[in-house]
Amino acid sequence: MRRLFVPLPIVRLLTAIAALTSLNLLTGCWLDGPQSTFDVKGPVARAQLHVFHTTLWVTAFIFVVVGSVLAYATWRFRVRPGAEKSGNAPPQGHGNPWIELGLVGASVLCLVVIAVPTLRTIWFTYDAPLAGKPGAYPVNATGYQWWFKFEYPEEQIDGAGPLVTGNELVIPAGRPVRIQLRTMDVIHSFWVPKLAGKVDMIPNRANHLWLKADEPGYFYGQCAEFCGDSHAIMRFRVIALSESEFAVWVKNQKRPARAVVPAVAADEPARPRAQFASLRSPGSTTALAASPEFDAAPLTAWRARQAADPATEDGPLIAEGRRLFQQKTCIACHTIRGHEGVGIIGPDLTHVGARTTIAAGTLENTPERMHDWIADPNHFKPGNKMYNGGYVDLATGRRLIDLREPEIKALVAYLQSLK
Repeated sequence: MRRLFVPLPIVRLLTAIAALTSLNLLTGCWLDGPQSTFDVKGPVARAQLHVFHTTLWVTAFIFVVVGSVLAYATWRFRVRPGAEKSGNAPPQGHGNPWIELGLVGASVLCLVVIAVPTLRTIWFTYDAPLAGKPGAYPVNATGYQWWFKFEYPEEQIDGAGPLVTGNELVIPAGRPVRIQLRTMDVIHSFWVPKLAGKVDMIPNRANHLWLKADEPGYFYGQCAEFCGDSHAIMRFRVIALSESEFAVWVKNQKRPARAVVPAVAADEPARPRAQFASLRSPGSTTALAASPEFDAAPLTAWRARQAADPATEDGPLIAEGRRLFQQKTCIACHTIRGHEGVGIIGPDLTHVGARTTIAAGTLENTPERMHDWIADPNHFKPGNKMYNGGYVDLATGRRLIDLREPEIKALVAYLQSLK
C-alpha cells in the first residue's frame, strides 16, 4: 500500500481552516453588530463594502487556484515508497515560458479587477457632494484625549459662536454631511463603521470625510487610532434624524441651559426625592455595557431623553448642584451656556441631560451611572483630565477635589436637569 506524504505546513493550514469554520458555525456568528462594517446604512460605507467584496472574491479565486495546483503537485510528485533507496527522484522541471507569462498576465488582470473599483471608491469617498439642493451639511469634529467635540458652523448662536456638542453627533438623515477633522493633541481616527470608513485626525493637518445616513438611526462611532491609556473607550454616537426632527433638535440646542426654579420657600430644607435617594449603581465596578432596553432601541431611548419631566425633579437639590458646579471649579473645564463656565478642556454640558451617553460614549446617561462617573472618573477612563489635574494634582498627587455623597447627588440632579 502506498503512503501519502503531505507537507506539514499544508496540514497546519487545513487544520486552521477547519477549526475556524467549526468555531464560526458553533457560535452562530453574525456580522450585524452595532459596529459591523457588513451591515451598512449609507452610500460611503456601501461603496467601501463593495471594494471589500471584490477583493475578497478575487483573492478567494486566487487561493482556490493556487491551492488546487499545490495539492495536485503534492499528490502527483509525492515520494514513492522505496524511492530514497533506489535513487529514483521525481521528474524535474525547469519552467515553461508560456506558463510563466500566463501567470504574470493573470496576476495583472486580477490586480486590474481590484484596482478599478478601488480607485472609483477613493474618488467617491474623498469628494463630498457640495452641489445640489440640499448640499452637504458642514460639521467640525475635533479629537481630544479622550472625547470628541462637534461644532455646527451653520448653526450660529448670538454672541456664543457656533452650536457645540460633545460625543453625540446629530445629523439630518438622507443628506450628505461633510465633516472637517481636527485634533487638539495626538493622532486620533474618526470611524463610524456603518456610515463611513476610518479617517485620521492628524496634528497640524486638515483632513475631512463625508457620510450620509440612508434613514433615521442611531450609530456607534469609535476612535480607531491608538492615542493613549483610554483609546479603547474613546467612543461617540451619531444620531440621524429626519429633516423636521433635526430642525427641532437644533432649535432646542441653541437655547441656553434650562433653569429649574426651586418650588419651596428659601428657609425650607431640601428634601431629596426617591429618584436620588440612592444613586450608587450595583454595577459601578463591572462592565460598561448599557441596559438591555437601551441596546434594544437606542434611538427611542435618545428621543425619550430630549424632554424634561418637572414632576420628577427636585428644585432645591438642582439649585444646590448648580452652586456646587461653580464652587468645585467644574466651570474651569466645562461650559454650560446661559449658566456658568467658559471651559473648553472638557465637553460642553449645556444640554448634557439630553444625551444618551456620558464619559465619551462609555456609560449610559442615567442618574446611577452619572453618579459613578463623578465619584470616580479614573475607574472608567484611566488617565482622563477630569481626574488627573482636576480631582488630583499630577505633580504632587494631592487631592484637589473631594466630593461627599450628598454633593455628588446634587451635581447629578443638576446635570440631569439640563435637557
